[in-house]
Amino acid sequence: MTRTDFHDSVFEHIDEHSCVLFQSSVELIGRRWSSGIMLSLSRGASRFSEIIGVVPGLSDRMLSQRLKELEHARLVEREVLATTPVQVRYKLTERGADLMDSMQPIVAWGVRWES
Repeated sequence: MTRTDFHDSVFEHIDEHSCVLFQSSVELIGRRWSSGIMLSLSRGASRFSEIIGVVPGLSDRMLSQRLKELEHARLVEREVLATTPVQVRYKLTERGADLMDSMQPIVAWGVRWES
């Protein structure tokens, strides 16, 4: 089997719609800070200040913007607690956790080919 035959057989089932979905997914998680935010949530951070504390260089404004984008994509859920003062907690949705699981092979690839 030639290299071209391999690629044809592996990717022949990917249609145009799947390609568009893949592209939008990669663009979402590839935005600066998005992966770091999701990783911090998967490791247990849940409050705004906790996320800021574990993602170096992330500003309040950018965190707020990225959290809204991740909420809109249904990867992150925002919970407002009726306390005094009001507390807000964030967590990965099932969809977000599934995405984090699917990123493990990509992380392994990066580690393997790091130069």
